[in-house]
Order: sequence, then structure tokens, then C-alpha cells
Amino acid sequence: MTTTEVTRRHRPGLALGVLAGALALDVSGLGVLNAALPSVGERFHLDEVTLQWVMIAYAVTFAGFLLVGGRLADVFGRRRVFECGIALFTAAALVGAVAPDTAILLGARAVQGIGAALSGPAALALLTEVFPAGPARNRAFSVYAAVGAASFSGGVMLGGVLTQFFGWRSVLWFSVAVGVGVLSATRAGLPGGTGRGGRLDLPGAIAGTAGLTLLVVGASSHGALAWGSLFGAVVLLLLFVVREHRTPDPVLPLGLFRLSSVRSASLAAFLQYMGSVGMLFFAPLYLQGMLKYSPVESGIALVPMSAAVFLTANFATGRLLAKYTPRTLMVVGLVMIGVGTALWMSTPHQGDYVVHVLPGLVISGIGQGLNFPSMTSAGLTGVAPERHAVAGAVNVVAQQIGASVGVAVMVLVAATSDDQLTGYHLAYLVAGAACVLGAAVISMTGRGDRAA
Repeated sequence: MTTTEVTRRHRPGLALGVLAGALALDVSGLGVLNAALPSVGERFHLDEVTLQWVMIAYAVTFAGFLLVGGRLADVFGRRRVFECGIALFTAAALVGAVAPDTAILLGARAVQGIGAALSGPAALALLTEVFPAGPARNRAFSVYAAVGAASFSGGVMLGGVLTQFFGWRSVLWFSVAVGVGVLSATRAGLPGGTGRGGRLDLPGAIAGTAGLTLLVVGASSHGALAWGSLFGAVVLLLLFVVREHRTPDPVLPLGLFRLSSVRSASLAAFLQYMGSVGMLFFAPLYLQGMLKYSPVESGIALVPMSAAVFLTANFATGRLLAKYTPRTLMVVGLVMIGVGTALWMSTPHQGDYVVHVLPGLVISGIGQGLNFPSMTSAGLTGVAPERHAVAGAVNVVAQQIGASVGVAVMVLVAATSDDQLTGYHLAYLVAGAACVLGAAVISMTGRGDRAA
């Protein structure tokens, strides 16, 4: 079925709503419990090091299963895999909403990540099926990217409001409601399809999934667990690369990385999520713990970041991409994310919101709004249409590893200081410097790629 035929048989507006809703679920799934972390920690008596796993458990499986999700979408049909992913995400959110202890909550979060890994790559590929190349696709892509870019900080804000008025479990109940709504509209809004054939390389899928999972676990741990996980990750990922070179149906076509656009987009995705997610992990701890904000107040305090991301991505970045390359906007966006994060080094124990908190939020938000659509576009530049799902998965893998590594590294850096606030400042410095250095690397990368 051609793209034009797909567009005629399905309502583009409904399709975009379904796909953007799914993306919002996937992206906000990492941050929606962020503002509720103090409440979750109090309920289950968790320290900060353990508490980070409420976020990281989701990111670990999301990152680990994304490549498999992209391949499954190509082999078995994108809508079918999309529906399975949303259903799994929603069911796991339901389990988490009634979780009686930490183990069940963390398990539910991990399963949510698997569901997001199935639906995410399929959603991006479906977007290119539903909307024909040209202005319609460009507009749809702009809206899709704006929703994705704003969803994390928007999820943090929403989580704060829900936690304040209804308790932290209401955050997961809300995910259940949205998941049911997206799933119920999928058949009417999205084309079916039977997949493009081929097979799933099971040995490669196992090695890649286990390797990525251990990589995130190792980056998020310490001591023997960290070193053992990282060693296992290196071994498995090396086996994965060898396998992908030899199999005719790879989970990940390694030729994608011959494209500097894909490499740059992956680095930009990693750094954006390292900086923004790491920064927002500490936001409720600072706002609630030191400035004595309530959960809803700390959530509302982050609205300017969400608004800056959405407005920049939806109304400015699309026009700028017509004049400048994605590489240029990624560089500018990463520098702004780095500067915005580093500005939080000025936050004192009794800080003023407008003076010490707001500028960093707005500058980082504008940077995210520039970088997210640009890195998503760059990640598909030069990639054959039949590989859009797996190429999209590569970009989201980089995002989730960046989120996991960012939180873990910033927590470890913060723990090196005996003074809590000084530790926070050191963490902001590391994240900000990484974003600026990454922007410099991207600005010097090669040009003139050939299609892969």
C-alpha cells in the first residue's frame, strides 16, 4: 500500500494524535514519577541511591529492548507491534499503581520500559507511512517532535500536580487512562500492514538486548555489580557486533553508523538526555528539600521549561531547519542545554526562584526544543525508508542510555561532596561541560554521507 493510499484511508489528524500520544507516554514515562520521588522514597523508606532506580528501571529495559522493537516492527507489522507495546505499557502501569512494595513497583516500571521499546520505533515508522513526503510530513514531524521534546518536563510537572492532590499512585493511574485512550483509537487512526518479511535474528537480539541492559545497569551501579555488569556488557556487545556483521537479517544494520548524521544525532540524543534528565532528577530534591516547595509547587515550577521546549520545537525549529542544517541546530541546542544546566550551580540553600532557578530552566528548554527535532531528523537522514524503524530505535537507545547514565553519573558526582548542595553543583558542572564538549565534537564531524 502506498503512502498516498494510507493517507486517504485513514484520518491524518487522528493518526497524528495517536502517534503523538504514544510518544508522550513513552517519553514522560521516564519523568512522570520524578516529582513524586520524595513521596515514593518516604512510602518505601528509600535513600537517594536506591530511589534513582524508580526512574532507571524504566530506562534500562526501554534502552535494552529498543533495537528488538524496531526489528519486530519491520518484520511483523508496525501497527501490530505498536498495539502490543501500548497494551504492555498500560498493563504494567496498572500493576505499578497498586504495587505493595518496592520490588513490584520496580518490576512494573521495567515492564513499562519494554512496552515503550516496542511502541516507540513503530510509531516513528508509522508516521512516515501515514504522511506523504513534503509539507504534510514536515508539519506532522514538527508536531510529533514538539510533543516528544516537551513530554519529559511536562511529565515531571504533571506528576507534581497529581502527587500533591491525589498521591503518587495517581501518576500511574493517569498513565493507565492515557494508554487505554491511545489503544482504543489505534485501529481507526493507523494503517494495518503485514510487515516487510524477513526474520528476527534471535542470537543477535539476545546479545544486543542483554548487552545494552547490562551497560545501563553497570553505569547506574557501583562496586562489584557495576564492574561485573560493564564487563558483561562489553563481551555481549562485541558478540553482537560480530553477529550483526555476519547475519543477512541483522537486528541493527551496522552500515547506519557510516552516516555521520546518524552518529551526530546519537551523540546529541545521549547528551540532551544526560543533561536534562539529570538536571530534572535533582529538581524536586532541591525545590522540595531546600526551598520547601510542595510537590505541586515543584511541578509547576518546571512549567517554563516544558513551555520553552514545546514553543521552540513547534514554532521555531521547523522554520530554522529550512535555513540551517540539523547539525547546526544540534550544536546550538546542546550549548544552550549545557549553559542552562550549569546555571543551576548558582542555586543557594535559600534561593530565589526567578533569579536562581528560572533562567536555567528556560535556556535549557530552548536548547532542547532546538535539539530534539534536529537530532530526530538527522537520525533518519540518508536512511532507506524500510530501515526507519530501526534507525529511530538507535536514536531512542541513545536517549535512554543518556538518561540512565546521566542520572547515575550525576548522583555519583554529587555523592563525592559531604555538603549536599555542593554535590548538586558539581553534578550540574559535569553535565553542562559534557553538553558543550559534545557540541564541539558534532560541529567538527564529517559531511557528504552516502545513503545506508
